[in-house]
Amino acid sequence: MPEAKKDKPIALDAYEKLADAYARMIDTKPHNAYLERPATLSLLPDVEGKRVLDAGCGPGVCSEWLVGRGAEVHAVDASPRMLEHARERLGDAADLRLHDLREPLPWPDAYFDVILSPLVMDYIEDWLPVFKEHHRVLKDDGVLVFSVEHPFAKTIWHEAEDYFKTERGEMTWTGFGVDVVMPSYRRPMEAMIEPLHEAGFLVERILEPRPTEEFRRADPEGFEKVSKRATFLCIRARKT
Repeated sequence: MPEAKKDKPIALDAYEKLADAYARMIDTKPHNAYLERPATLSLLPDVEGKRVLDAGCGPGVCSEWLVGRGAEVHAVDASPRMLEHARERLGDAADLRLHDLREPLPWPDAYFDVILSPLVMDYIEDWLPVFKEHHRVLKDDGVLVFSVEHPFAKTIWHEAEDYFKTERGEMTWTGFGVDVVMPSYRRPMEAMIEPLHEAGFLVERILEPRPTEEFRRADPEGFEKVSKRATFLCIRARKT
């Protein structure tokens, strides 16, 4: 009996609505450009000459960074509109494909040296199949780097009642100039790390990003807030 088709990604409609504003602002929006992204990218190894998968590329800002450093870049996203913006940014410099990360990846075993997945996993309920698929397409000793919203932020800032529960929630995003109700999943730290181990990864580093000086100049009030509160979590894991 054929497997039932999965529902569409929970944040697809929100990102389709947000895509144009997101692509326009992503290079300078402080929480992304001057907080999460520098920390996430700092966990990558040297990518020159490496084959890299940008798993959840959005409008292509990280793919562009990778291409600029000599990587062979393949990128996927579930949002058609985001991919349009990525194609406008990258042209034919990267292989861009529409893909839901909950489905098997369209590449053979041991194909990639590195996988980068920034701010994507919050929209996926079951991480284990995704990490198993990442493990499959990575070469031996390959590296996975990803970022998520910090579990403490989701508990304290969003006032979750039970830290240890994995559950779906939503909040209204206003920072891109378009009000969008954004659904995501909140989970404890243990539920982030254990699927990595079960899939065959060894966690090497964890970063809790601090805002850069560019953040301070762009948004002094926001800088004071995020410099004292956990906002994002960045993880590097290696295939074992």
